[in-house]
Amino acid sequence: MKILVTGAKGFVGKNLCAALNNIKDGKDKTRPSLVIDEVYEYDLDSTLEELDSWCKDCDFVFNLAGVNRPKDNSEFMEGNFGFASTLLDTLKKYKNTCPVMLSSSQQASLTGRFGNSEYGRSKKAGEDLFLDYQTETGAKVLVYRFPNLFGKWCRPNYNSAVATFCNNIANDLPIQVNDPSVELELLYIDDLVAEMLDALEEKEHHCEFEGLEVVAGPLGKYCYCPITHKATLGEIVDLIHQFADQPKTLMIPEIPNGSFAKKLYSTYLSYLPKEKAIFDLKMNVDQRGSFTELVHTLNCGQVSINISKPGITKGQHWHNTKWEQFIVVSGHGLIQLRKEGTDEVLNYEVSGDKIQSVIMLPGYTHNIINLSETEDLVTVMYCNEVFDSSKPDTFFDPVEKD
Repeated sequence: MKILVTGAKGFVGKNLCAALNNIKDGKDKTRPSLVIDEVYEYDLDSTLEELDSWCKDCDFVFNLAGVNRPKDNSEFMEGNFGFASTLLDTLKKYKNTCPVMLSSSQQASLTGRFGNSEYGRSKKAGEDLFLDYQTETGAKVLVYRFPNLFGKWCRPNYNSAVATFCNNIANDLPIQVNDPSVELELLYIDDLVAEMLDALEEKEHHCEFEGLEVVAGPLGKYCYCPITHKATLGEIVDLIHQFADQPKTLMIPEIPNGSFAKKLYSTYLSYLPKEKAIFDLKMNVDQRGSFTELVHTLNCGQVSINISKPGITKGQHWHNTKWEQFIVVSGHGLIQLRKEGTDEVLNYEVSGDKIQSVIMLPGYTHNIINLSETEDLVTVMYCNEVFDSSKPDTFFDPVEKD
C-alpha cells in the first residue's frame, strides 16, 4: 500500500507519518495486516509535480493540509478549500478512486460559538467538496471533525491551549486563563493516529452530528475518533502545575491507564527544556552510605535507592502495617528477618548477579548487611506507603539478639 499524507509536517501529519513509517520499516508489528510500501509526505515545500505523481500512484490519501492562523481571513477559504480542490482534481485526472480522508473541525458545525467562524465555513466547504467528490466518483471518503487536539510535537502559542500551557509552564513562562470553568473536548494525538490506522484497515468509526454531539452509527456520512476527554481549563492547568512540581515533591499524580492525566503528563514532558530533563535528588549521606527517595505516589507508596558501604548493616527495625521489597542490583549482601517474639532468623543471601526481590514482612524485624569488604551494596527499595515522620511505624529491634 502506498499512502499520501498532505500536511505531513504539521502536528497531526508528523505523528501520523512517524506511525506509518514505523510500520513500513518493520519497527511496529502491532498491525500485521497493514503492509505499507511507501509514505508520500506532501507539505508546503513539496512541488505540484510531486503531488501529481503521488496522486497517480497512491492507494490511500490522508488530507491533513490546511490553514489555521492566516494573516487574513480570506486565506482560510484559499488554504482549506482551494488546496482540497487541487488534490481532488489531480486524483480525478488519473481516475484514482482510492479512499480519501479529510481532516475537518468541530467548527464546521457552524453552531453555537462557531456560528460565525470563517475557519468553520472554510472547513464546511471542504467537507461538502469531498462528499460531492464521493458521489461523483464513487470513491470512499472519510470526513473527520476533530475537537481540540493535544500531544507531543504540537506547536505552542498557535492553535492549541494545551500545547501553550504545557510549553509555558515547562519553560517558566506566564499563562493566561480568562475563565477556568470553560470545558474543552480533547483528542489525544495517539488516539487520533490509532483511528487513522483503523481507517487504513477499513475499521473506521462512522457517525452523524447533532450540532457538536456525535451520534455514532455505521451508516453515518461522517467519521469520528471514539476516545476523547473533557476537562476544564482550570483542571488542565492544575494538573500541569502538579507535573511541574514533581522534581520537588517527587509525587507522581494519579495517571491511570488510558486517563486524560496520563496523556497530559506525557504531553507536558515533551515540552521540557533540556536543563529540566535532569534534576538532583536529595541524598541522605552518612558514614554507612546513602539513602535517596526516588519517587512518591499518592496511593501506592514510594521507591528509594539504598547504598551500603562494605561491612555495613542497615535496618534493624520492624513495622506494623508498612511493608517493603528489597531488590539488590549490585554487590553481595545478606537480608535477615525475624518475627517479633520469636528467635528464628530467616536468612536470604542476595547478589546483583541474580536479581531477586525479598519482602520485608509486617511484624518482622529486618536488616540488610553488605557482605563485601570492597564493594558497595546497591539496593532498590519499594515501600507501600510514603514515609510520614509523624507516624513512622518503625520500631528498633536488632534481628540477632546478643
